[in-house]
Amino acid sequence: MVDAVSPTIDLIAPGIDDDVCADPDAFLAGLRRPTIFHVRGRDRARARVVAGTLHGNEPSGLRAIHRVLVDRLEPAVDVWFFLGAVEAARAAPGFAHRMLPGRRDLNRCFRPPFDDLDGAIARDALAQLRAVQPELIVDLHNNTGHNPAYAVGPSTDGAYLGLTALFARTFVHSGMSLGTFSEAFADLAPSVAIECGRAGDPGADATAHAGLVRLLRLEDPEALVVTDPMAILVDPVRVMLRPGVTLAFAARPVPGVALTLVPDVDRHNFQTLAPGTALGWLEGPWPLVAMDEHGRERAHELFLDDGGTLRTRTTFVPMMATTDVAAATQDCLFYAASRQQ
Repeated sequence: MVDAVSPTIDLIAPGIDDDVCADPDAFLAGLRRPTIFHVRGRDRARARVVAGTLHGNEPSGLRAIHRVLVDRLEPAVDVWFFLGAVEAARAAPGFAHRMLPGRRDLNRCFRPPFDDLDGAIARDALAQLRAVQPELIVDLHNNTGHNPAYAVGPSTDGAYLGLTALFARTFVHSGMSLGTFSEAFADLAPSVAIECGRAGDPGADATAHAGLVRLLRLEDPEALVVTDPMAILVDPVRVMLRPGVTLAFAARPVPGVALTLVPDVDRHNFQTLAPGTALGWLEGPWPLVAMDEHGRERAHELFLDDGGTLRTRTTFVPMMATTDVAAATQDCLFYAASRQQ
């Protein structure tokens, strides 16, 4: 049964006799718009929230949620699944568009002002999902570069690391405020974004599904403990292009392009880069902006122009570096972080 819980979002509460389409692409095609699924658990007094596909080019969250719906997995507590950018996800050729042309990045809309369609979707989703007082919140993502699975959250206390350990062995401690889904619940309960791996990689889909099953079967959040070593990165800096700057990925400088990055720059993800590491080539004015969680600009602290070669000035660990021009332009080139000692 489909109910419209707001002008922007549908609510579906599958019953015991309801069949969910077995094909994930047909399942996506059957969604009219952003949709919340409410699945009843053994303990009806508690709730958890899981989001997927807040970006239309990130399929692992939707596929994991779809699979547990098809399998009729009974969770330990009530679970509310939110599938966000479904229109972008199904736009041809499928899972190819972060957001539709003319629309905002939905995962930057979960804070005021809610003054356009994507803001209204975020506002209505928060009204529904915060009202259930969730005890755990997970947002499942993919990225466009080579990365291990990892989590991003605002605290390194036991609950956050334990929640991460259901999915990954790497945690990024970030106090950045970008208007994301996971940030919007941080005042209520442990809330993390899980980067499951590269979009389209079956391993990323498997990571999302296996971790989700562990989350749904978890009886007591107090049992969230870390038993194996976990890598922790801190103080991420968001490295972006200045507005209007042109970008290419190539093995040599591309004439007329302001910033050319080496074509396999994403091989450096989660590696410690030494000062002097060459990342690409510059032409014209300085092209980079690098903002930390306090709003400080740090591009010249991290990088230098060595006669037209872009090099690292200091030691840092890049994360989420991509070789996709659209992704790098719409979001960021990568994040630069430090390893926790």
